[in-house]
Amino acid sequence: MRMAGKWVFILTLTLGMMLPSWLMGTKVEAAEEDGLSDLIIFENVPQADETMEGNEFTLSALNVYEDGHFTKVNEGLVWKSENSNVATVEDDGTVTFTGQPGRAWVTVSNGDFEDRIALDFKPDRSTKGKPNFKPTIKKQDGDRYDLVQHALTNMTMEEKVGQMLMPDFRKWEGENVTEMLPEIEEMVQKYHLGGVILFRENVVTTEQTAKLVFDYQAASEKYGLLMTIDQEGGIVTRLQSGTDMPGNMALGATRSEEIAENVGSVIGAELESLGINMNFAPVMDVNNNPDNPVIGVRSFGENPELVGKMGVAYTKGLQQHGVAATAKHFPGHGDTATDSHLGLPEVPYDLERLKEVELYPFQQAMGAGIDAIMTAHITFPKIDDTKVISQKDGTEIALPATLSKKVLTGLMREEMNYDGVVVTDALNMKAIADHFGPVDAVIRAINAGTDIALMPVGLEEVAAGVYEAVESGEIPMATIEDSVERILTLKLNRGIIKEETPQPIDEKIAEAEKVVGSEAHKAVEKEAAERSITLVKNDGVLPLDASGDEQVVVIGDRFIGDLADAVSAHHSNTTLISTDKSELTAEQKQTVAEADKVIFGTYTYNVYSRSANHPQMQLMQDVMESTDTEVIGVGIRNPYDVMAYPGVDAYIAQYGFRDASFEATAATIFGANNPTGQLPVTIPGTDGGVLFEYGTGLSY
Repeated sequence: MRMAGKWVFILTLTLGMMLPSWLMGTKVEAAEEDGLSDLIIFENVPQADETMEGNEFTLSALNVYEDGHFTKVNEGLVWKSENSNVATVEDDGTVTFTGQPGRAWVTVSNGDFEDRIALDFKPDRSTKGKPNFKPTIKKQDGDRYDLVQHALTNMTMEEKVGQMLMPDFRKWEGENVTEMLPEIEEMVQKYHLGGVILFRENVVTTEQTAKLVFDYQAASEKYGLLMTIDQEGGIVTRLQSGTDMPGNMALGATRSEEIAENVGSVIGAELESLGINMNFAPVMDVNNNPDNPVIGVRSFGENPELVGKMGVAYTKGLQQHGVAATAKHFPGHGDTATDSHLGLPEVPYDLERLKEVELYPFQQAMGAGIDAIMTAHITFPKIDDTKVISQKDGTEIALPATLSKKVLTGLMREEMNYDGVVVTDALNMKAIADHFGPVDAVIRAINAGTDIALMPVGLEEVAAGVYEAVESGEIPMATIEDSVERILTLKLNRGIIKEETPQPIDEKIAEAEKVVGSEAHKAVEKEAAERSITLVKNDGVLPLDASGDEQVVVIGDRFIGDLADAVSAHHSNTTLISTDKSELTAEQKQTVAEADKVIFGTYTYNVYSRSANHPQMQLMQDVMESTDTEVIGVGIRNPYDVMAYPGVDAYIAQYGFRDASFEATAATIFGANNPTGQLPVTIPGTDGGVLFEYGTGLSY
């Protein structure tokens, strides 16, 4: 709009890296001010992303201390613009461009120290035709802004090692940890921890989760904690009060990068509102092995290009909210038939094949600026044929990728040119814990190129062992400092900085409760679920008539009540038969005989549970053989379920057991949702052929 002869821009600017709405920490004691060595504008720091998308934004100031740490400060400051014709600045650092071309210098002072930054409003020469004017930040140069090097120079060895340790406090003395305990606070400080991972047991309600995360950050003495979680969506969903987004394979079935980005954005917004600043997602494994017991529907699919595109879109959504994203499990856990939680899998392929399939999505993620990569506890003998002796039974085994310098440094760092943070998968998993001692595993991981040791077994023993290894030279100090540099760089990139005067927890909780599980987020969940539903087979059975008097029977075992509830919402004349037996009782057979339509929901998670001799599949065959009515199969989790009953009259793949997916399946059965999902995987036949091709998907 035009006002008093000037164009006034009323636009909201979002810094590309988006500082969280509160930066973690506790109020610094007054005595600490004696160690204050500088005051700088955060946006001058090299790691701060200065990308702008509008004409109004807020600058931040940091106190820098002699011992290397830095904190966000927002009190006792004077902000001033030296050219208010171009840009004005408020008392809280909020800058507004007026629309007048030129450069403004904004300064901040606390009476002892001062810093300034250049703000330009000039033509964008990168576009053809009449140039558009755009605001940009011009960082200042100088050693004073190298906060990472300043910290490394002044940190103790123990502080550096602490940044690399990320334990879980899932339980304490057998009880779920849902609030800060004095013993945990002491461990955070004693070991100078750089981060903590949360699990479903820890994140029960929005209020409780926000308070727990707040208290963790308060316990951190100098550097903000990486507060991490596995909020993938689908079957791996930790937040108990959050929006239960469909998982990756469901997103892959939509074939929509927009939906993947929207889902990532919702997850990012909910985590950010709670103070959780890092997500161990997305899974970027290529699930080209139907027998995979641990990845499966956690993957976007079997096609490397699809996995790459969807993973990058999901990552973009997460990182829009300042939440660090993590691609996992490098170099690829998709083509395995062993769960690394339980054993040590092997991927036997050479580098050329890995580049075409397993490594392709990770390379795409790296190119798109993924914050972190999580390693896989898998052996890749064609990449590293190093043999070690297992502590479990004394046998000779191949070295897992998590502990392999050839994989993490040679392949990831040097050949694929990745310079971000590398975090191990959980070190308490049997693939590592069975074969390597707790201290030995962490030392090997660090020397291989890992930056963060996730869930080491026995924090006290591991910390002491790493200290000793550094002091003896077994782990070079340069290796430690390289890792800490990457960790602190990530924290600065994502605004994970202690705040001298944090936002009051009551305000934080109130804001989080508006975000977590909001109606807008539920709408994204609903759309993603509906677009994912894949009608794989339909011999003229579907859709059913919701208004008719037909008797519908829903049969199954796990999660079958959820499916029946969703069906009943569309068709009241619905009967549930819930059983884990391989045969129906006489009474149940009578119910099925009287049914007009049968819906059978199967739930599988490994090869045995979808095999012909599993009780639920025997029951399915019994039902199909004992009734003349049409049977509709629903693969509740794995699309591969239809391999056990290919003769079914209709088959729907829904890829997960969250409410929105059941509701979308029921809506599809009764024609309220026209299915558009496409199989992200090939369904093989039991004879070695193909039962249903990749991309199969019917509509009405």
